[in-house]
Amino acid sequence: MPEIASVREKLTADPGKWLVTGVAGFIGSNILETLLELGQSVVGLDSFVTGYSHNLENVKGIVGPARWKNFDFIEGDIRNLDDCRRACRGVDFVLHQAALGSVPRSIDDPISTNQSNVDGFLNMLVAAKEAGIGRMVFASSSSVYGDHPDLPKVEDKIGRSLSPYAASKHINELYAGVFSQVYGFQWIGLRYFNVFGKRQDPQGAYAAVIPRWIYALINGETPVINGDGETSRDFCYIKDVVSVNILAATTDNGEALNKAYNVACGARTTLNELYGMIRNSLSEHLPGVENIEAEHGPFRAGDIRHSLADTSRVRKFLGHVPQYNVREGMRETIGWYVESASATTVKSTG
Repeated sequence: MPEIASVREKLTADPGKWLVTGVAGFIGSNILETLLELGQSVVGLDSFVTGYSHNLENVKGIVGPARWKNFDFIEGDIRNLDDCRRACRGVDFVLHQAALGSVPRSIDDPISTNQSNVDGFLNMLVAAKEAGIGRMVFASSSSVYGDHPDLPKVEDKIGRSLSPYAASKHINELYAGVFSQVYGFQWIGLRYFNVFGKRQDPQGAYAAVIPRWIYALINGETPVINGDGETSRDFCYIKDVVSVNILAATTDNGEALNKAYNVACGARTTLNELYGMIRNSLSEHLPGVENIEAEHGPFRAGDIRHSLADTSRVRKFLGHVPQYNVREGMRETIGWYVESASATTVKSTG
């Protein structure tokens, strides 16, 4: 039996109370959906700066009214310590996903990135410690590897940060380490590589590449690939990300604590390969899409050329084995976007 299946059974038999920050965002709403389906009580904190109420409505429709009653939403901001304290009251587990994401956004606005990702993170550490929670699982990022040339990326070897966003995530790990040494506070940092899946925002200046391309193709538009398309990434499906969060929060392995972990598939895909994968999968739903060729634009500032994760540490200490490769995750993702687009069209014309 996979480790995550065993943990899910235990949680169903003995439910806990969870705090998910950034609950209306892409990753946060997927965590919320899974926890509610497992019969857990969830407190969600979100300011709607990058999260959306329609994500919460989507989860509500999936889990049903009975399970939705186990969700308590707080509209608040991690930059406000009182909001963090209120959210942490009576909670057993903290999954801190709230942040101002995007490398380009941080280059355009480093102050806002620091306020959310550093000041807000420190507020959450303080609030969780004061509430006696004892452990916080938080979203870090593969961007902390910076200019370190080695592939695959191993957790103990990082380089110089290449953006304010990367620096903020590195600071998160440093602060968590300090709280461990000074206060005995436990932490696990999850270095997300390129996460994708349902409810990922396809619009806006800082939208991730996968939802942006899917949205463009569904609407008959021409997607743009940054650079020559040979840039490669380790793409990770959202369901595996949710599983790692649950494993990290519930592990009783003392050796697993106070560490950062790569969260990825452990496989490298170029942007050109990714585009072909998306286009071919979408063509099964929308004939004619296979004829749309992408355009190539300039390389993005602050981007690294290649990324690939070593996933041996997360396997060893947290028992996580990825359940999805990129193609499997992409099929589910595209099915969701196509269904959502159809529902939107019916609603607007009905």
